[in-house]
Amino acid sequence: MDAVWNALLETWSELSPATQTTLIAWVLAMVLMPILLWTRGERVVLWTTLAGVTLQAIAVVTIMGEAWGWGRTALTACAVMGMGWAVEFTGSRTGIPFGRYHYTARLQPQLGRVPLAIPMAWLMMLPPAWGVGAAISGERGLAFVVLSALAFTAWDLFLDPQMVGLGFWVWEQKGGYFGIPWVNFLGWALAAGLMTAVVRPAPLPLGPLHLIYAITWLLETIGLAIFWGQPRPALVGFLGMGAMLAWAWLQ
Repeated sequence: MDAVWNALLETWSELSPATQTTLIAWVLAMVLMPILLWTRGERVVLWTTLAGVTLQAIAVVTIMGEAWGWGRTALTACAVMGMGWAVEFTGSRTGIPFGRYHYTARLQPQLGRVPLAIPMAWLMMLPPAWGVGAAISGERGLAFVVLSALAFTAWDLFLDPQMVGLGFWVWEQKGGYFGIPWVNFLGWALAAGLMTAVVRPAPLPLGPLHLIYAITWLLETIGLAIFWGQPRPALVGFLGMGAMLAWAWLQ
């Protein structure tokens, strides 16, 4: 554990001031979200959610831009968000590949009844999942695609129960995972794998991407367990994302 902690601290020290500032702002936004909900009421949920998603996406794009250059990063960001919107647009209308669900009007703005924060969320977490997949597979072919998809899907063990609880989307039929259909996770893995195969992201700045994955893991665990009243999804997500992170760090 000391070695992991030291590695994370070393990674932090190597980040640019712009990335450090954005990461601090993102963590503060996530920490303030439940506090503001308690003190200011439901009306702040939209703004704190948008702030958290936007700041994390900016941090990821900054990390990738400094590693890849801004031209390639911009193309990758547009590809991920475009494919993310397309799969959510298709899924919310046809039930493929996630199962039948629909977005409520609560999360704005929307395009084609898909909140624009959703494709941005694909952007904020898919590259960190790539970092985990790359550490395990060595960025090798199909193994990298599959492991990146699993690392990304592990995040949804937290996300879907939380977002349904906040009223951002609704499943037409409740499923076996705390009300979430199991097919949803298969859909996440297939969509993430397809995006990864299309983008073919390599080489990757593993340290900074692992840092974001680890912070997300901790924030989601604490948030669901303590603030959102969902201790069981918190435990499952802790084990799911934690297993992927440990697997990456043990390579």
